[in-house]
Amino acid sequence: MTKFISSQIKTVFFIFALICFSYSCQQDNSNSLTEGEARIILEQYMETINSADLDLIDKIIDPDFELHSPFFPEPLMGIENYKAFVTNTANTFSDFKATIIDVVVKGDEVWGKFSMEGINTGPLGNLPATGKKFHITGLAVSKIVDGKLVRDETFWNVLDFYQQLGFTLTPPEEIVVQ
Repeated sequence: MTKFISSQIKTVFFIFALICFSYSCQQDNSNSLTEGEARIILEQYMETINSADLDLIDKIIDPDFELHSPFFPEPLMGIENYKAFVTNTANTFSDFKATIIDVVVKGDEVWGKFSMEGINTGPLGNLPATGKKFHITGLAVSKIVDGKLVRDETFWNVLDFYQQLGFTLTPPEEIVVQ
């Protein structure tokens, strides 16, 4: 009888340990986004720049938003700087259109493949307008918390962008070989 009770205790303990272990291995999905939720937020994000919708920016962009782009030497920080960027983009490119192609979600991070196109009809910094079209694709890694974009890191070919606008890469006049 003692062996039987001892065996049952071991079985109950084993089942209890198994349940505890399996519960501890589960991921906390309380901050996870669905692909559908992420796609809606990213499409709204694209709409902020497509239509220069500053009111929509307040709804979906966190006040401490960070935009990392190969276009900028330093991250663009804050919602007001993002609004200035959107306004400048609208003044620099006509027919500007950014589109989400694909989305992958993991927790509060979203990987999105995107495309951008437009016509350069205004100055691009110190560079004059060229009147030429561009079309590029890239990848963005975004962080979304409580339905707002907190960070966006974009990766795309800046050289290809400038070449499509008619600019060339000129090597230095004097090349020193060591």
